[in-house]
Parts: sequence; C-alpha cells; structure tokens
Amino acid sequence: MTAAIPAPTPEPPAKTAPAPAGDVWLPFPPEEVAGLPEAFRYRRWDGEDEFPGDPADCVFYVTPYMKSQAVTLRPLPRMPALRVVQTLTAGIDNITAGLSDLPAGVRLCNARGVHEASTAELALTLILASLRGIPGMVRGQDREEWRGGFYEALADRSVLIVGHGSIGAAVEDRLRPFECGRIERVARSARTAAHGRVHALADLPGLLPEADVVILCTPLTEDTRGLVDAAFLARMKDGALLVNVARGPVVDTGALLVELESGRLHAALDVTDPEPLPAGHPLWHAPNVLITPHVGGSSSAFEPRAKRLVARQLTRFAAGEPVDNTVLITD
Repeated sequence: MTAAIPAPTPEPPAKTAPAPAGDVWLPFPPEEVAGLPEAFRYRRWDGEDEFPGDPADCVFYVTPYMKSQAVTLRPLPRMPALRVVQTLTAGIDNITAGLSDLPAGVRLCNARGVHEASTAELALTLILASLRGIPGMVRGQDREEWRGGFYEALADRSVLIVGHGSIGAAVEDRLRPFECGRIERVARSARTAAHGRVHALADLPGLLPEADVVILCTPLTEDTRGLVDAAFLARMKDGALLVNVARGPVVDTGALLVELESGRLHAALDVTDPEPLPAGHPLWHAPNVLITPHVGGSSSAFEPRAKRLVARQLTRFAAGEPVDNTVLITD
C-alpha cells in the first residue's frame, strides 16, 4: 500500500511593511475625521502662510482643497520623507508641476469617489437651466418681465459625454431618466463599459455633428489641453450646447467666444480659462452662456466623503497596505 504524500504546507502571506512614523498633514482638524489610525502625528494645514510643523517630518500629505497651485506645491521641496500625496480633487493637474520636487516612490492619489455625485448634479443643473432658458427668466424676474414661450427640452436630445470616467458615468446615470434620444461616450481609448460602447478620442469628429449637448468631463492632461478648439467647435451642430464641468483649459476660450458671439452655439461653464474669470472679461457678457464659479465639487456632499476617503487611505497606509486611487508613482 502506497503511503499518501502530505500536501505541502502553504507559504504564509508576505507581511507588508508598516507605515513609517511621521506627520500627516490634513486640510481639516483631525478631531473631525472619524477613524484616523493612531500611528501618526496629525497636523492641520489648509494653505496658511505658516506651516504646522517641519515639512521634513511629513509622510502623508493631504493637499488643501480649492487653493492655488502655488499654495499646494509650496511645501513639497521640503518633504524628503513623503510617501503619499492625496489630493481632494478629481484630477491631479494641480500637483503634477511639483513632481520633480518629490522623492522616488511617492504615490499620487486622486479623490475618486468624492466628487462624482455633486459634479454630476451640477452638470444636469447646467444642462436643464440652459435648455429651458432659466438665466433669461431670472433676469426677467429682476425686471418684472413675463418671458413665456417655448424652450428646448432634454427629452429626445442626443448627448455626447467626452471623458467617460467615474464622473462621466455618474453624469450618464442621471441623464437616463430624462429620456434622451441617444447617449454617446468618448474616452482616451475605446472600450466597453457597463453603460455601453465607449468611443476613442479619435472618433470625436464623426460624433460631434450629431450631438445636441456635448458634456466635457475629461481630466486635464497634455492630450486634452485645448481639445475643444476652433475645429472641434466648428463640427458641433448649429444650436448645440457645450457643457464644461472638466477644467477650463480643455476649451480654447477665444475660439468659444467666436462661436458664442455669432449666436451659433450655447455654453454652460463651471470652469473657465482664465480662472477665476476676471472682471471685464468678454466671456462674462457673451450671448448664450451660463457661468458658475467652479462649484461642481463644492457642495454639502464634499466634506463627509473627503473625510471618509482620507480615513480609509490612512488606515491602509498605517497597515502597510497599498492605498487606493493611485494615479502615478514618482521615479
């Protein structure tokens, strides 16, 4: 009788390296963030002139929210022990200019999961307000004018979403109950998503002439800077609406002004280039444009979601586990 050969003993899982002791910089008071691990010293810094401690001791930097790029980047050259930079924005364009100041191996993480609902709500607000003529009605109310008549509806309109990441998908989720005629999607490369086919950027020229509403949700990268130029706008159909909840420099402002002033296109912009839009800029008074002051993510939904993200990331970091939402690692 042959003796049974015992199964090999499985190797124990490799232990992850514990997080280094050090400081964590937060833009809100640490006592207001539930679930922070006790492994770190917490310093509150939201862009003030004085640093809350020695930047050299910081291992995890949560960037200030809605502060200038200069403010956000200021401590980086003095953070040699840094391991993670956590932005509170959907994009990372406000931090990439400082990558050369970071040591190798730093993980740069975005705030995926924080802004989707709020930004999608604003995108729908801009679309509906623009199509139904709400800005003109508000001006009419100020002047005690009754501005009746027929206005455009979102129902049966063809919509093109440029940038079908998590925010673009959230916008589409909210579009569906409005009975749009067709929804097309574009991203950097073609793929199949839960919502359906996603076209590549190269397909844009053929899609633009069919869209009644074009929604920009793309991050700002070298590929998307100036994406909406004169040629892009010229391919949009007469009377179409351009909605930008992405970043201002995705759109060539001068080219957009030409189309707005001709009356051919409409626009609803939560972001502009330049930003903030200075007094006297012609975009303020261009016809057929609705402007909001970059408030897509700035709602009551932001702070609780941002704090949950930070607590979750720091818990993983303290345990030596990979942090989520890593966009790139410095070399």
